[in-house]
Amino acid sequence: MASEIRLAFAHPSERAIATAGDAPRDRISLRDHVVEVEIGAFQAERGTKQRIQFNVVVEVAPFTGDLDDDVDRILSYDRVTEAIAHELAAERLNLLETLAERIAERILLEPQALRAFVRIEKLDRGPGALGVEIVRARSDVAAHLNALADETASERPHPRVVHLSNDAMDHPDLGRWVDTLVARRAPVVLCCGLPPETPLSTSHHMTQRRVDLLAIEQNGWRLAARDLRCKVVATRTELDWAMKNGQTCVWAPSKIVLDAIEGPSVEPQDATALSAWFAQEMEACELLIIGEDLPDSTHVPARAIAVGDPLF
Repeated sequence: MASEIRLAFAHPSERAIATAGDAPRDRISLRDHVVEVEIGAFQAERGTKQRIQFNVVVEVAPFTGDLDDDVDRILSYDRVTEAIAHELAAERLNLLETLAERIAERILLEPQALRAFVRIEKLDRGPGALGVEIVRARSDVAAHLNALADETASERPHPRVVHLSNDAMDHPDLGRWVDTLVARRAPVVLCCGLPPETPLSTSHHMTQRRVDLLAIEQNGWRLAARDLRCKVVATRTELDWAMKNGQTCVWAPSKIVLDAIEGPSVEPQDATALSAWFAQEMEACELLIIGEDLPDSTHVPARAIAVGDPLF
């Protein structure tokens, strides 16, 4: 029992050795890698960064040929730190467990990797280090790895982001416009602004921002009700899946805006500017604004048309 308790709190390298079995394994490790990042499910953890410490051990198959001192023939330590950096940059997460799973799976995409031990600890949330540790083997997640490899290898779709004014949303030609947009090659993501009714006023900037984002989402559901082909989506994962599967989306902005590593500098009331930020995040092929003016700046090709003008 004492040995089991010691191993439970030992560095992942000791646990790797204790559970290795008879097959010879080489190991690379990353120790005490500390990054400041915004993460956590509690409201107190939003809008502030905290120190997260990573300890990672990767078991690799022994190299049987001549290394020739060639870094391309081994699993580089950089691939471990890159996996951490990639998942931290992808989106804001609530759970260390989710982050650990994603890091382990990305490491196991490397052909040399056999098992990954990932320990992540929050250093600033209590009197000690609070964390999780997981171990994943390539054989345990083979099916998921195939899907992740396909996703990594394939090029991300470049949608046409279409911002609709309230007048455009209520126009009788809305269905015909959707027909025309869907017939084009690019996936379609529809955006809207605040509803015609004035949203609840909270007299507080942060809470008002949340209220306004939710009001945009309510308006998005109103848009979806006008054309049942349009599905309201809130996460990047669902957007990516929908675009790859030909689904027309209505963007619900709260999660992506609030979880973004570098969020928009504009307020939700400036709806066209918010759509322009989203179009940049999605690497859109075009931002099309119907019924409102272009924002002051965009980083993707953009044009604005009146409600009665042809789309193309």
